[in-house]
Amino acid sequence: NAVLFNHLFIKYIRQQNCVLGDSLTVLRSPPYVTFQDGQWPISGEKVPDLVALTMGFSIREDLDWPGLAAGSLFQRPRANALIVVRGLDTLDFPKNISSYPLENPVPFTLDSVANTVHTLFADSTPVVLQLAPSEERLYMMGMANTVFEDLPVTLQQIRGRLSQDGSVLTSLPLISLSRNNEADLLFLSEVQVLYDISALLQKHKHLAKDPAPDLYSLELAGLEEIVRRYGTDSPQFADATRILTSALQKFADDVANVYANNAVVEVVTVKTFEAPLTRKSRSILQTTNEGSLYNLAYKYDYDYAVVFNIVLWLMIVLALAVIVISYNLWNMDPGYDSIIYRMTNQKIRLD
Repeated sequence: NAVLFNHLFIKYIRQQNCVLGDSLTVLRSPPYVTFQDGQWPISGEKVPDLVALTMGFSIREDLDWPGLAAGSLFQRPRANALIVVRGLDTLDFPKNISSYPLENPVPFTLDSVANTVHTLFADSTPVVLQLAPSEERLYMMGMANTVFEDLPVTLQQIRGRLSQDGSVLTSLPLISLSRNNEADLLFLSEVQVLYDISALLQKHKHLAKDPAPDLYSLELAGLEEIVRRYGTDSPQFADATRILTSALQKFADDVANVYANNAVVEVVTVKTFEAPLTRKSRSILQTTNEGSLYNLAYKYDYDYAVVFNIVLWLMIVLALAVIVISYNLWNMDPGYDSIIYRMTNQKIRLD
């Protein structure tokens, strides 16, 4: 009876997790980037805006999500790393980290954030790495071309890396996973990419000293192939989940170590992406049923943060200048400090 009760309890917990759906988990964040405790859902299409806000960038539309508190005006993270894991709803991370439900998990990219980094820091050398090993999609910009020059990115290159010394095939306990199965090799290839990126970052710790923030975006689909091949109740899925959870935690620790705890690391877990049925667009003839009842404009402009800081500090500087000048004029001795009165006084004496 006890065994049956435990089995039913575990099944109930799994069902509850499935009800919660996909999730966004924050593995690491600096002290000045505060994520509130709560179960506030965030839409998948808003994840790029969230990444932009954590890096201190402005966004075109206000993100009405209470999970992210207002950050510091004088500090911004040195890097942001977002890992998308396809094939399951959630991973078994420690309970003391922030995790939020993910709604409307449509495919998204961080191209807008990468363009902002390139525009604002054109004179610097930021690291921008966007990689999806299973689909052999790669985009590198700035110092990434130098730092990750030797990173295996195609499936053929990664398979060759697995056969070398120090690969995950020899360092990780595979247990039920097989090196002769294509689905297992695809999953292990993506884990190998995580380990290789961590190793390259440890060799190039000077990246944290660059004034430009760095951006890392990885999409891992190997676990999705494990689910298709074996199912979610298989020992292969359990071992793959355990290996991936450990690899992601190690990756987050390494990124935080390189950037001296000035980096944000998020993990998005989605069972499957929902393809949008229609192309989302806005028209100037759109009805006012959505959003504001009176068709009001947005509260803030895209350049609001920039203009606000310019006006604020200019007013403070001018106020301080007026105070200092007024104080000096009030305490000035006309006969001693002013050259006009001094010359007039000397001329009277001569006459």
